[in-house]
Amino acid sequence: MSNLDLRPTPTTCGGEAETGPVRELLTGRSVKLGESTEVRRLLPNLGRRMVGAWCFVDHYGPDDIADEPGMQVPPHPHLGLQTVSWLHEGEVLHRDSLGSLQTVRPYELGLMTSGRAISHSEESPREHARLLHGAQLWVALPEAHRHTAPTFEHHAALPTVTAPGLHATVIMGTLDGATSPGTAHTPLVGADLALREGTQTRLPLEPGFEYAVLAMTGSVDVDGVRVEPGALLYLGCGRRELPLRALSDSSVMLLGGEPFEEKIVMWWNFIARTDEDIRQAREEWMTGTRFGEVHGYDGDRLAAPEVPQLPLKPRGRVR
Repeated sequence: MSNLDLRPTPTTCGGEAETGPVRELLTGRSVKLGESTEVRRLLPNLGRRMVGAWCFVDHYGPDDIADEPGMQVPPHPHLGLQTVSWLHEGEVLHRDSLGSLQTVRPYELGLMTSGRAISHSEESPREHARLLHGAQLWVALPEAHRHTAPTFEHHAALPTVTAPGLHATVIMGTLDGATSPGTAHTPLVGADLALREGTQTRLPLEPGFEYAVLAMTGSVDVDGVRVEPGALLYLGCGRRELPLRALSDSSVMLLGGEPFEEKIVMWWNFIARTDEDIRQAREEWMTGTRFGEVHGYDGDRLAAPEVPQLPLKPRGRVR
């Protein structure tokens, strides 16, 4: 998925490193995506820029698109990151410059690793379901892997963890001994947790990870904080378990990972390490080199916005 902001600001990724648990409730800002999809952007946020290597989180829907085209995101580039597509309702047709053509459906993992360069488009199929609801996330690639060859993975079957009133699907990384087949380049976890109303449970966590919970549907009490759909609760580090109480039939996404210590620059759809990296990537996208071509999308590709005149400075987690 693309950041379609025509005036993107350089994002200082990383924030103050907490040494223990916190409860920081973040609300998203509304952003127009493509022709008809509006998303709630939760990361980067004024109060929190990363959770482990997770550096970008959009939550959208549920939207009634029965009489609309739905998601229509033209071909655009990515650099230095992974995109994670996750749906609760609807379908998204993915095309990329590797020649991939894949319809991603609810509770299936669409994972694209941009590595050194890739471009892709995302759209609702012409014949699509009435509702569209999901999340789009980015993972920053560490220095050792950010120049890797681009790849696309589709995993229709994912491991699960169950307990009374809880059904967890492991999207990325490992949760309670269950490991996703999706390729991860840093220690992290992403999971979708479905909870029946009245369920009270404690989820095992890694104390060295920092965590956040994104509410997708329903209402959940997360360690004493009520979290409603479209909000993100940042939880900090140092936790061995997470108390959850479902106030209704609910679903949340658990995101976590080792704090990402590298200094990075995130601008538009690129994650790099220097100002020069960003400017070169933009130039190569505009001139049609490096990022390849997406075939089959009915429309023009996105033009890159202008890079700010002032140099973009890499920043770390600690201000």
